Amino acid sequence: MKIKKGDVVIILSGKERGMQGSVLRVDTKSDRVFVEGRNIVKVHRKANGLGQEAGIISKEASVHVSNVALYSEKLKRGVRVCLRYVGQDDKLYTSKRDALNSFGGAVEHVKKVRYCVKTGEIF
Repeated sequence: MKIKKGDVVIILSGKERGMQGSVLRVDTKSDRVFVEGRNIVKVHRKANGLGQEAGIISKEASVHVSNVALYSEKLKRGVRVCLRYVGQDDKLYTSKRDALNSFGGAVEHVKKVRYCVKTGEIF
């Protein structure tokens, strides 16, 4: 999944379409994200013996990851991203093997980044 906790995303569909917010939590099993202040639902909570009060509570519900996109500050809209590997001199490579070979075999791990092709931004 290309959306991570703390990313600024824009909602693509539904009643909150066009709104932006930061990601609070990511559920990888069901491919859903929780966006701060978006998709608010009311939950009717029953009191329990541990001091929790009864009442109607507002909280964020999840949004499917296909309905959000990373928000680009340059374009002021949602963008698609792809994965790239950082090689020597911060050059980006599409394959991990090419990034490792750029170091001449002196390093074992390379950094994986999310890269926007249209703007050149690294998320």
